[in-house]
Amino acid sequence: MKLKYSLICQSVLGAVIFAAGVAQAQDQAAPSAPAAPAQGQGGGGRGQGAGAAAAAGGGAAARPAAPYQESPTAYPNVGPNGCVGCPATAAAARGAGAAGGGGGGGRGAAAAAAGAVQGAAGAPVAAQAAPRVVGPQGNNQNPLPYDLLLQGAHVIDARNNVDKVTDVGIKDGKIAAVGDNLNAKDAIKAMDLKGYVVTPGFIDLHMHVYASPGERGSYAGDDSIWPDGFTFRAGVTTIVDAGSSGWRNFEDFKEHIIDRSQTRVLAMLNIVGAGMRGGRYEDNLADMNGEATGWMAQRYPGVIVGVKSAHFTGPEWQPYIEAVKAGNMANIPVMIDYGSNRIERPMAELVSKYLRPGDIYTHTYSGLRQEQDTQTLKASAGLLGGRAHGVYFDAGTGGGSFRFRVAVPLIKNGFKPDSLSTDLHITSMNSSTKDMLNVMSKFMAAGLTLQEVVADATWHPAQEIKQTQLGNFSVGSVADVAVLSEHKGKFGYEDMDNMKMMGDTRLVCELTIRNGRVIWDLNGISMDPWNQLQPSSPPNMASHWTAYRPRTPLPEQLTPTQK
Repeated sequence: MKLKYSLICQSVLGAVIFAAGVAQAQDQAAPSAPAAPAQGQGGGGRGQGAGAAAAAGGGAAARPAAPYQESPTAYPNVGPNGCVGCPATAAAARGAGAAGGGGGGGRGAAAAAAGAVQGAAGAPVAAQAAPRVVGPQGNNQNPLPYDLLLQGAHVIDARNNVDKVTDVGIKDGKIAAVGDNLNAKDAIKAMDLKGYVVTPGFIDLHMHVYASPGERGSYAGDDSIWPDGFTFRAGVTTIVDAGSSGWRNFEDFKEHIIDRSQTRVLAMLNIVGAGMRGGRYEDNLADMNGEATGWMAQRYPGVIVGVKSAHFTGPEWQPYIEAVKAGNMANIPVMIDYGSNRIERPMAELVSKYLRPGDIYTHTYSGLRQEQDTQTLKASAGLLGGRAHGVYFDAGTGGGSFRFRVAVPLIKNGFKPDSLSTDLHITSMNSSTKDMLNVMSKFMAAGLTLQEVVADATWHPAQEIKQTQLGNFSVGSVADVAVLSEHKGKFGYEDMDNMKMMGDTRLVCELTIRNGRVIWDLNGISMDPWNQLQPSSPPNMASHWTAYRPRTPLPEQLTPTQK
């Protein structure tokens, strides 16, 4: 028995010594870091005016920040893909940035300076893995001009000012042509879409999809949703996760959600390193680090497309100063969910002084944070000043961020949204928001036109996140397409106060195309009738235009020559 206990003790002692050795080796390998800047100092301005904005942040006294205590479930950035060079701490990230000369340069150069993983060509980490492919991949080459031809629909493309009945040709996942009377014989598959509306695939600028960790009560967990179940059926082909992950856990999010989804998933990094995991994390000033956030954004240009600050309840300006610092480093916009309504940090000052032109204010029609003038019921001075300054105003309806009594008078008096988004999560998916098409239909009931809501869900958000290859039908653009039907009748739309507004139009997604291939078909409009003897297009070429798996004919359906 003594020998048995002796062996156990020796094993435990050996494990402890080994772990200590590994930790010591990691410490020795980590880059040396300069002292952290004092809280609330530096980096908060716009371009060359960074110092001025930082100085302006001194108006409210900063709360002393307790040392950040990493919890076992904070998903530290160990990097499922190896993540060579990932900093273990924010201080290490500052050290890497300082070694490369700091932020502010171009994306490629800054990423290299920050120690980004280099490929064979010396580029930053690959922007995004290819989307997961569904259905067979044919090897047959298509000699025709088009794989898929959409004919006779009402085409709306805000970028190219197209708003008419015309045709759209698709080849190799790209838009090949937009024009009248394109020849059906020039395509493997031609679809007659007379009576339908055809638009670029929608871009939902504000969703929460970091569902994989499984943490209870957290948007880095159970409060998020899995993207593919909520996108294609609503015509959405691109979504932006708005701050569910921070720089510490982004690569876990990328590994488990971005790289495994058919939906194009982009991300805004939360300025909180641990991500959107509840108040004790989201109010932690010590974990709001613009340099570390900017460093991670530089590693993944084109995937990390913004910085998010959300739900902050304190009086300080520090979250917004740090977010703008990261945005300046990576040349990406900042999105603000302004959290608690604090008199120490008025919304008007945020949008005109701290934010830059091109930054985004979401939840515009909540009325929770001084968006509406309480006397005139029109847009507040803050909203008007922010728009004059060049800030974008996004809908972000969510579960508790849209009121008709705010939206209707603001829209009636000319303050329309710059973009529409859902803020979709486990609550809003079943309450007043539901999905992107419900939001678009709701805003039509509130006074916008079909053309306006389409622009606000396609070209406008593409511009806001600087991804102008999306949201349009320019020749060579990615072939993401939504095919809609307009249903007329009496439809009820809801808001956060359990109030409703009646509308006469509901938009329904009939067909969604992602990268040139049909991926959602509500009523089978891309398919042949089951009893049609001759297929409308060669089955062996179907993989060029659809993700659906073609069925092999039954033996009795084959002719003797085919047998």
